[in-house]
Amino acid sequence: MSRHCLKESNRLALLMHGHVTSPNGKMGFGLMRYGLAKTVVVIDRDHAGESLSALTGIECEAPIVASIEAALEFAPDTLVPAIAPTGGTLPDDWLPEIQKGLKSGLSLVNGLHRPLADDPDFALLVQPGRFIWDIRQEPPGLDNGLGRAREMKAKRVLFVGTDMANGKMTAALEVHKAALRRGLRSAFVATGQIGIAIAGDGVPLDAVRVDFASGAIEAAVMKAGESADIIFVEGQGSLLNPSSTATLALMRGAMPTELILVHRAGQQANIRAPWAVIPPLKDVVALNELVSGAAGAFHAAKCCGIALNTFHMSLDDARSAIENETRCTGLATTDVVRFGADILLDAILANKA
Repeated sequence: MSRHCLKESNRLALLMHGHVTSPNGKMGFGLMRYGLAKTVVVIDRDHAGESLSALTGIECEAPIVASIEAALEFAPDTLVPAIAPTGGTLPDDWLPEIQKGLKSGLSLVNGLHRPLADDPDFALLVQPGRFIWDIRQEPPGLDNGLGRAREMKAKRVLFVGTDMANGKMTAALEVHKAALRRGLRSAFVATGQIGIAIAGDGVPLDAVRVDFASGAIEAAVMKAGESADIIFVEGQGSLLNPSSTATLALMRGAMPTELILVHRAGQQANIRAPWAVIPPLKDVVALNELVSGAAGAFHAAKCCGIALNTFHMSLDDARSAIENETRCTGLATTDVVRFGADILLDAILANKA
């Protein structure tokens, strides 16, 4: 368990200037939707006074205010810079607001790459009983991965994507929740700062040295298997993304028995490298299955379904997109947020790995 973690009693202020309507606001979206702690206020000067639920589609009635000073009126106890930008960079113009929050008695949950707990400009401002939790810290005692997870009896389901930031964590959490509702011994292994902030534990994969990346995932998956029969591993990156190496470490560490492919419906190319065209999903499925098995060196995982992100579509268009991919791939397909995750869970449970 992490040295710090959020509790149900915590009251969150999410710092999100300019990102309440941006894909980079996914740290905030994840905490609003799945966080154990309640979001009581959101700070975004661009959208102050507007409806959070109308802007995000998430059932969260927290007000949007323009400043830390205004946020304090809603009695938060924890401040979260709730963005996940490319490169994980903390905006310099947010630093004075974070310092104001610490001076005012707030704890800080920092999911960005710049550590603040050991920075005297921030650490000396922490009030008694409060803390700074830098999530992106390499876990201690790491070893190389040796494929030990392949010997586990538990199903190991890895969520892979056609691009970054397309809903892999959301899909994993929704299928995990569906499994818990059925009374299954299910576990969620977080591999990014948002999932760790929600779950309280996990591996911040992009903070782990590459030699130990698969070993860190292997250790987390094997620990989860001590009390679970089915393990849902949060995906990172994509084999189709030229800046991403995370998927391979996840595959080798988790030695998955099943895969779920996650795709933003209608997306045709990599967002940051638009020259990299996304192939038909049936071909992406075949690629991920082939890489998972290393052309026969390992037992290949079976892709059991597709989680489509249709947030940007009307309901009718979403249903049409789901029907199309079901027809083209022959796989169980759904939007887990709009229509539930049970069809994917059924497909996973039916696979005899």
